[in-house]
Amino acid sequence: MAEKKAETSGLQEEEEVSISASVINPERDAEVVEDEEEGEEEEEEEDNDEEGEEDMEDGEYTLRFEGEMDPLDFTEDDANGYQPYQQFERLEYEALAEKKRKALAQSQRDGSAKKPRQEVLGASIAEIMEVMNYMGRKSRKPKKRGRRKGSKNKLSPEVTRKLGDATLHYAFGRYEEAISVLKEVVRLAPNLPDSYHTLGLVHNAIGDKKKALNFYMIAAHLSPKDPSLWKLLFTWSIEQGNTGQARYCLSKAITADPEDISLRFDRALLLIELGDYQKAAESYEQILKRGPENVEALKMAAKMFQKCGQYERAVRILEDYMKDHQTRTDLDVVNLLVAIHMKNNSHVEALQQIDHARLVYHSREEFPLHLNVKAGICEIHLGNLDKAEILFRDLQKEHTDDHPKLISDVADSFMNLGQYESALKYYCMLEANGGNDHGFLHFKIAQCYLSLNRRVQAIPFFHRGLNSMEGNIDARLTLASLLLEEEKEDEAIQLLSPPKNSGSTVDKNSIQCTQWWLNGKIKKLLARIYHSRGMLEDFVNAIFSSVRETLFIETMNQKVRNRKRLPRSVLLERLKKGLGDREADAVFHGFRPIAAASDLSKAARAKKSLEKKAALKEEKKAAALAAGLDWQSDDSDDEPVEKTRELPLPNLLKDEEHYQLILDLCRALSSLRKYCEALEIINHTLRLAYSTLSVEKKEELRSLGAQIAYNTNPTHGYDFARCIVRQHPRSFAAWNYYYKVISRKPCITLPELVIMLDSLHLPYHIMRKC
Repeated sequence: MAEKKAETSGLQEEEEVSISASVINPERDAEVVEDEEEGEEEEEEEDNDEEGEEDMEDGEYTLRFEGEMDPLDFTEDDANGYQPYQQFERLEYEALAEKKRKALAQSQRDGSAKKPRQEVLGASIAEIMEVMNYMGRKSRKPKKRGRRKGSKNKLSPEVTRKLGDATLHYAFGRYEEAISVLKEVVRLAPNLPDSYHTLGLVHNAIGDKKKALNFYMIAAHLSPKDPSLWKLLFTWSIEQGNTGQARYCLSKAITADPEDISLRFDRALLLIELGDYQKAAESYEQILKRGPENVEALKMAAKMFQKCGQYERAVRILEDYMKDHQTRTDLDVVNLLVAIHMKNNSHVEALQQIDHARLVYHSREEFPLHLNVKAGICEIHLGNLDKAEILFRDLQKEHTDDHPKLISDVADSFMNLGQYESALKYYCMLEANGGNDHGFLHFKIAQCYLSLNRRVQAIPFFHRGLNSMEGNIDARLTLASLLLEEEKEDEAIQLLSPPKNSGSTVDKNSIQCTQWWLNGKIKKLLARIYHSRGMLEDFVNAIFSSVRETLFIETMNQKVRNRKRLPRSVLLERLKKGLGDREADAVFHGFRPIAAASDLSKAARAKKSLEKKAALKEEKKAAALAAGLDWQSDDSDDEPVEKTRELPLPNLLKDEEHYQLILDLCRALSSLRKYCEALEIINHTLRLAYSTLSVEKKEELRSLGAQIAYNTNPTHGYDFARCIVRQHPRSFAAWNYYYKVISRKPCITLPELVIMLDSLHLPYHIMRKC
């Protein structure tokens, strides 16, 4: 009886609680009823719209073809040149943006409708919360994730039959029939991924891999949780060199199969190839979060952060790993951490890491040689040369051909710190063990001897280095200077002169076979040697072509810089003004516009210019899209200035050395009776460097030009003298030589002279002298 009474009282209390809950929150009771109804209707089917909404609620996007969308349109680039994956990316972005807008609007409506209430019908907040918690425990059921039973669309018998027919056609090699049937299936069931997958198989079988990839792309978007298709698309995209599409498919594959670590490694490697080291480092960090023991990901993350200049972040992740592995230090991690510290000139911290690793490693096998060498290099930088030599003793006992990189690092460290004798010792260790084919090694040895002021010993090593690396311009110039100091001018000339077979075809892809004799520095030094020995003809042959070409390019560059390019807005205005912009229904539509001939000519030129700009823009767009890059239109008004040719003699008109070279060249040309060439050089120099040359240099060039013009034939000399006077009407030296020239020109008449003087608008004191 007591138990029955207790049950009765319990039921009464439960009913009271239920009634209280209904009174306190009737909406809550309605939600419970709705949950129960949903549980009873689990077996009912849902349409495609409801499935799409469920996907969006989960934060995922599944493609659905609706309305007038034609799925086959997504197998080709659209009118704007967007590839299929870019079109799908845009659809996904728009769908997610719409979802966010709806969520924001809903939250704003809920926020305005709900108002906090401290007490309802006399019940306290604590009592309300107690009742709500009780009801939640009693009536709420766990929501099932994914699709509900019966929500999957059942295929109609017609679609099933056609899919079977298409599969048979494909199996027996009847590809055209299979494509025809599958396109009919797409029309009947546009959201069925199987048909697109089979279309991909068919097109791959007939050799149209691009079309096959696009069909697989549609199938993958209709079943985005299937990672196999995304992986296949990623592989094909890499094979086609479409890095943008490969990156997109790889991200989708990772979303579909987040536990596949190899996909994350692939993404990091792809980002490295694209030069995005920051995101590559972050990708490796994500791998570490999933597998903290993955040493390869740890090392790559540190290297990428170092490449981005984030030294502290690279050091931190390595040190964190070592703190978690105090008793079993990974020496590869220690080696990388030490290398990063040394790269950042933190040699004290690097030594501390090596000492810590040595303590942990003490009871095991012999400590690695490469860490001992790194410790010695740190001691060099800290000024402890004796400690460094002690650490390098083991290195000297080893065979040098087994550890050439370590010996080279030690020698480079000594050389960079000015310890040339010590550097020579280690460089010679390498040279004694088959270093004859290493040009850089011989150059380093020669540089050490040169720094120790032992020039005679440096010369043969420069020769050996040039035998294997003849294209090294700096080494060749240095050796030539050494030979001149040793008064070996003939050897220097031979060293700087073009080889006998210089006219033959040279492999431009080979670094060692570059045409070094065409370098401006080589030509200048060779010309100086010829000039100092009085070999004027050889001097002119060595340098004249380079000087002339440099002045010509500078003249063309100046014209390009000064050339005014009309912006697009001006071109459009001219086109509108000259050819008219009448509406289709205008009275005078179709008639030739009334405009001046000059306006019509400008309009025609503007039209051609706009068409040329449009064609160039389309070419750039097509090239960018073909390379898998995102096209960004450049709508700036001004056209880019074309790249100019490289100057054979840079800074020809900007320093004293080159000015003296021009003077010597012009005088040599005059001595060789090449007056036209000399005057051409002088005129170009005065025109180009008028604002940079001093008054004295200008007068010196003008006097030399006038003297050369006087020495040439009267007619030709008169033309050059007149040109110089026109350019420099206030130069007395120019006028003096002009008088001498016209005195030799019998055909000049007094009226011609008066007309010319009047056209120059000379100052009064010069006119009076004339």
